[in-house]
Amino acid sequence: MSDCDHQQWQQSHDYRPLETTAERQAWRVTALSGVTMLVEIIAGYWFNSMALLADGWHMASHMVALGLSALAYFIARRYAKDQRFAFGTWKVEVLAGFASAVMLTLVVLMLAFESLLRLFNPQVIAFDMALVVAVIGLLVNLLSAWMLRDQHEHGHELGGHAHADHCEPHDHGNHGGRDLNRHAAFIHVMADALTSVAAIAALVGGMLFGWNWLDPLMGVIGSVIIAVWAKGLLIETAMVLLDREMDSPVVERIRTNLERQADTQVTDLHAWRVGRTQFACAVSVVTHQQTSADDYKQHLAQIKELVHVTVEVNQCPVDHQG
Repeated sequence: MSDCDHQQWQQSHDYRPLETTAERQAWRVTALSGVTMLVEIIAGYWFNSMALLADGWHMASHMVALGLSALAYFIARRYAKDQRFAFGTWKVEVLAGFASAVMLTLVVLMLAFESLLRLFNPQVIAFDMALVVAVIGLLVNLLSAWMLRDQHEHGHELGGHAHADHCEPHDHGNHGGRDLNRHAAFIHVMADALTSVAAIAALVGGMLFGWNWLDPLMGVIGSVIIAVWAKGLLIETAMVLLDREMDSPVVERIRTNLERQADTQVTDLHAWRVGRTQFACAVSVVTHQQTSADDYKQHLAQIKELVHVTVEVNQCPVDHQG
């Protein structure tokens, strides 16, 4: 084996896109949210406004989630080449998205509780000052949402290449999979924007028509909508973290591709996501033919989503009787 260059057989497990735009955007939005939070909290204490204080601390919870999102990008990039991560660090970003969804659920519970409390115990509202802050908060959140929008940047080369256990590398591009970490941050700022819109509508109604009950009612409605968003994000990120991928179309394509070969039956198949659109798989087949694992890997090479393939071939003895 002294003449064999072992490096050509080694595989990179970094399936994250090389671009760092999302990370920079996350840090910028975190800083913007932090400044807005400080202004609201300081103004709340200065003007003795509970509405401003509540909105400020509400913004603080989102700033923590956005900071977590930015930190996840940093950690994933920092340890991208660390061999201790069997399939790279992409799931660090997904884990941050899941944590953000959990935090968003807690925010929903607090928002709904406070809204219901104020619905049955109306508070005196300083409409003019609260309306100005609500408009400023909406503008900040819309700017943050624009910065975090998912641009689906196609064509970026992936940080790792798919060898599929062959000597020749197969370079697969980013097929536009959703960045769950960025999506989680986007939902956080959109949730804040929704509460700002609801607050503006409620404050205008209260100021013009004396409908003080409209403010807490909008809070309840907003919390229900945000809860739906949080549920979707929780399900989507949990599915990736728990490798619940066996109903993905790529799984059936793997099975069909292999069993299309003569005298081949798939007896065991596991597929899991290792990147936004990249999968790894381990498969066992039974055949009477003298077909090697490399032969089956060649057949699977046409499935571009597969970046890591392990094949076990079980040779079934030919029955010569009869």
